[in-house]
Amino acid sequence: MALTLHYHPLSSFCHKVLIALYENGAPFATHLVDLGDEDSRSAFLELWPIGKMPVLRDDERGQTIPESTIIIEYLEQHYPGAHALLPGTQDERREVRLRDRIFDLYVHLPMQKIVGDRLRTERERDPRGVADAQAALLAAYAMLDRHMADKRWAAGERFTLADCAAAPALFYAAIAVPIPQTHTHLSAYAERLLNRPSVGRVIAEARPYFHMFPLREAIPARFLRDEPPLA
Repeated sequence: MALTLHYHPLSSFCHKVLIALYENGAPFATHLVDLGDEDSRSAFLELWPIGKMPVLRDDERGQTIPESTIIIEYLEQHYPGAHALLPGTQDERREVRLRDRIFDLYVHLPMQKIVGDRLRTERERDPRGVADAQAALLAAYAMLDRHMADKRWAAGERFTLADCAAAPALFYAAIAVPIPQTHTHLSAYAERLLNRPSVGRVIAEARPYFHMFPLREAIPARFLRDEPPLA
């Protein structure tokens, strides 16, 4: 098989690419990367020395493609599917890329700061950084709620790259900092994302690994239905 995605099923940025692949329909293989295993880690660093997932390997074209947005754009260019994730005009593409950047930079990264801090020892934790990240998420939620007031998907009426970015960002961010009840437009959008078959499939595949998530106790019960009770 030409395409192999090097990933971990719990990784939010890997979710972004998996959603695009499931929307696209292109055949691909997966290779699970375990950064806690020396052999797995060394092999992955040989492929991509930065050590960040996901990475797509295209053996047919001899290409190694890192970074979630770039991977999705690569798929659109070389393995286009029935459902295009980038629209046709330059103005529409710019809007999609803007929304992709907003979800990655203003939702995804603050969420990762909060979650990552839970992996640190008590002495290493950064309360001020976490507080700043929580404030940044609340500001992003308010902005996104206004934006989604007259839209079905992030960049309009079609599901695009921007929604691939939004789904994992909002899924994990809402666990770390719940979306305020007053943000009805954003909450409705987040629910539409969860009901998208590609998104539901990615979450189902991540479920066996949720016990590794640092904020597992805050994951809504609806997403833990196939897991044993919390200890």
